[in-house]
Amino acid sequence: MSEPITVTIARRVPTERSQEMVAWMQAGIQLASGFPGFLGAGWVRPAADSDDWHLLYRFDGATTLHDWDSSRQRAWWLGAGSPFVEETRVERRTGIEGWFDPAHTYDVEAVSGVAATPARWRQAVTIFLTFFPVSLLANWLIGPFVSSWSLPLRLLGTMVFTVPFMTYVGLPWITRNLEWFLHGRPAPWRRG
Repeated sequence: MSEPITVTIARRVPTERSQEMVAWMQAGIQLASGFPGFLGAGWVRPAADSDDWHLLYRFDGATTLHDWDSSRQRAWWLGAGSPFVEETRVERRTGIEGWFDPAHTYDVEAVSGVAATPARWRQAVTIFLTFFPVSLLANWLIGPFVSSWSLPLRLLGTMVFTVPFMTYVGLPWITRNLEWFLHGRPAPWRRG
């Protein structure tokens, strides 16, 4: 069974062509949404005056993504943007592996040279080291208030607090601090 794949593409566009860029990306998303397996798309821009744009789209697997990537509709859409859009980076991610990548950029020409994703066991250990104490603390703090609830509702009450914390604080913090472990390098205090 194939995992969903998220593609992020960084593009550069002159700021005076921002309105064209918005229209162009909306057209691309509209085209992609007609393909089987499309799970969603969007874009972000660091600031209103930035010439950097990041388009994200997601398909339910490698086959459906390939159908979109190799379609004549996508080729036409890319051609329509070529006079003003410069593609600078492409990344593809499955599952949660993106949490564990070191900070880096990829040139479009060097996409095949993507850094290796950490071993799954290292990812599991890293998640455990954050999730266990966060879950324990949440259950200790929330437990007295939800003790009369059924197990599914107690678990839901806990998850409402732990998932956002893990997403925005816990995982970014632990991956930054255990980057050496994730990529199999010696601990910083052991480097000579």
